Amino acid sequence: MESIYTIILINVLIFFGVRYINPEIISILALSPADIWHQPWTAVTSMFTHYDFTHILFNMWAFYFFGSTILRILGIGRFWIIYMTGGIVGSITYILIGDTNSWVIGASGAVFALGGALALLRPQMKVVFFPIPVSVPLWVGVLCNFTIITILAIVLNLNVAWQAHLGGLVFGAAMGWFYRRRSFNSYRWN
Repeated sequence: MESIYTIILINVLIFFGVRYINPEIISILALSPADIWHQPWTAVTSMFTHYDFTHILFNMWAFYFFGSTILRILGIGRFWIIYMTGGIVGSITYILIGDTNSWVIGASGAVFALGGALALLRPQMKVVFFPIPVSVPLWVGVLCNFTIITILAIVLNLNVAWQAHLGGLVFGAAMGWFYRRRSFNSYRWN
């Protein structure tokens, strides 16, 4: 659980730094597809950067739920692989199909990677689908959340990097399938 708290602390510290101490630092941390060759580190630093309170609140809340469960199931090494690589894949997906003249921040791609992995590892796990107090299988909750956010972002032209969500979700689901299959194949049958 130390890794979970460390990532949350880093996100909160960067949030306060960007929001209240030096807002200009966002230009060094945010992913800009047009500047990726000049600032390649932003494919990672953008994952730890938030500017809006509700953005960091919802990302860290989902991260805590998905991350702590993945950590218990797969261990620290696989948790880090899914989180970091999922976030980077989310960044790359945004670079490929997002708006080249924009800035992207947030942990959502990495969080969706954890959610996608968990949805494949524990598809029947029950969760309450926010904001409707209905218990649904985890995979339904993850897909509905992604679909609703994506549709709202496109229809209402919101500043939501749904492309990063998509990249993280697909990568996470692939990792969940891989680890689930690997675990299943490790059993010996008599």
